[in-house]
Amino acid sequence: MLKIHQVFILKFILLLAGTLFVSLLISYVTLKTIIVEHNQKHLQDTIMMLELDIENLDDLDLHAKKIAKATGLRVTVIDDDGVVLAESDKQKEEMDNHGSRYEVIGANKEEFASIVRYSNSVNTDFLYVAKKSTYKGAPVYLRMSISLERVMGNFYSLWTKLALVFALVIIFAYYISKKMSERIVYDIRQLTKYLDEIANKNYKAVVKTKYFHEFLYISLMLKNVVKKLANRDKQKRKYTAKLRLMNKQRNDILSAISHEFKNPVASIIGYAQTLHDDLDMDVKIREKFLGKIESNGAKISMMLDRLALSVKLENNDLEIKEVRFDIKTLAEEVATNLASKYRDRKIKVEMQPCSIKADKNMMEIVLNNLIDNALKYSESEVTVRLNDNILEVHDKGIGIKEEHLEKVTSKFYRIHKNSWDNSMGLGLAMVSYILKAHKSSLRIKSEYAKGSVFSFSLETMIKK
Repeated sequence: MLKIHQVFILKFILLLAGTLFVSLLISYVTLKTIIVEHNQKHLQDTIMMLELDIENLDDLDLHAKKIAKATGLRVTVIDDDGVVLAESDKQKEEMDNHGSRYEVIGANKEEFASIVRYSNSVNTDFLYVAKKSTYKGAPVYLRMSISLERVMGNFYSLWTKLALVFALVIIFAYYISKKMSERIVYDIRQLTKYLDEIANKNYKAVVKTKYFHEFLYISLMLKNVVKKLANRDKQKRKYTAKLRLMNKQRNDILSAISHEFKNPVASIIGYAQTLHDDLDMDVKIREKFLGKIESNGAKISMMLDRLALSVKLENNDLEIKEVRFDIKTLAEEVATNLASKYRDRKIKVEMQPCSIKADKNMMEIVLNNLIDNALKYSESEVTVRLNDNILEVHDKGIGIKEEHLEKVTSKFYRIHKNSWDNSMGLGLAMVSYILKAHKSSLRIKSEYAKGSVFSFSLETMIKK
């Protein structure tokens, strides 16, 4: 199967060769007609010159030979009866009667009569032109003729030169078309390489067509298509990454729930089986076991509530109910509540009264999580301060390594597999969601083995 550039060359050469062949054919017919007409006019002019002097001639044969010698034309003078009176190329006695010749008959009707005819006398084609005139008061026919062999010899020489020129044109055209074909092949190869790169998802590949505007236009269109493909592929990767993240989060949720629910569920089952197996158990022990079952059930309920709350916060499904309150008073209430849980620990609230407008319940969750978190990982006191509208929770605990700082606010993330009192790793994630809803953000400064500072700005809440 031929390639496109080969088809191009073949059709181009065939079209050019056909055009040149038709041109040669037309030129052959045209030139031959022109040459015959030119010689016909030449013969007519010579007859007119002969006619001017014919009345003064005494020897027609001698004069006919002189004219033939001077012009290369054959001269014949015929009387009204068809008898040859003078002949330049043959003996007139040997010639037939010419009264029935076409040019002689035609000269009676027209000024000049002409015909191309094979001459048996000299065995070649001749162009004959005849005119009726008078000699010594008697009608005669002056006839001039020229051998077409000589005339056509000149024509064939000219036509051969034209054919040679046309052949050179075809060779030159072949060379030009071959060069054009090479350029077409170059541009096509560039496009092919580019398409191959695209097929391998190399969307940064470069295409450089050099010669043809059409290929340049195609390359520009391809670049637009590639740009769209790259964007679509990027969106696809983002979507795939999002799906993977969702799957990971789902697995994390299941893992966290399984891990955190395992101990309280095991305790409930254990206490329930003990109660079921020992119907005569002491009342005090029975009450104690039932209390354990109740507390573990409450713990599971609390974990489910925190999980549901984190999902709502993440999806912005929780309605914020803003009220004005004193953040210092709220911090002291949270500290008092946590003090009953951590009886051997000290919580200091060092801040002046400060009125803010926010969702009080959510801000309580924020303070409760930050202070509770500080108490879990610090063996000394925890301090809550307010400086330049920045609320800070200081602890002197184990601190957080730098590689964990950006991850501790992610859902279900734990450092060294620590469990924040069955929080499932939701505490700081919930804090981040709540602060974001209040146009603030959580900041963490920590030095490993020395302590941490968790802080957020109250600026937007104070200005309301």
